[in-house]
Amino acid sequence: MLRPVTDTDGAPFWEYAARGELRVQACAGCGEFRFPPRPCCPHCQSFEAEWRRVSGRGRVWSYVVPHPPLLPGYAELAPYHVVVVELDEAPRIRLVGNLVSGPGEPINSLAADRLRIGARVRAVFDDGLPRWVPERS
Repeated sequence: MLRPVTDTDGAPFWEYAARGELRVQACAGCGEFRFPPRPCCPHCQSFEAEWRRVSGRGRVWSYVVPHPPLLPGYAELAPYHVVVVELDEAPRIRLVGNLVSGPGEPINSLAADRLRIGARVRAVFDDGLPRWVPERS
């Protein structure tokens, strides 16, 4: 499976994820969250930043179910879910990941009928990657 390609601005995101923490870059000047991480705040132009821990809860804003042809490692698992999640603490921040049935489960572990726009989800971590699981009502 593909691994994230890190850069200087985004490296802390992956370091926290490897420890099982979901953190989002925020401006230390005006407090606005920003993602993807970048050196300058688009709101106030400050270069000061901090990484704030967030709950990892949100809702499915959009999704896609890929079908072959795909990269070989992914074709074997298709179809699977790729979701865009809008975070509760920062509705303008949207993270992409796989929706799975539980921590450590494969990316094709959730039935297609369990996926819908607006569904409540929470982050779990698998080998340093954030994934999403449905929240139990």
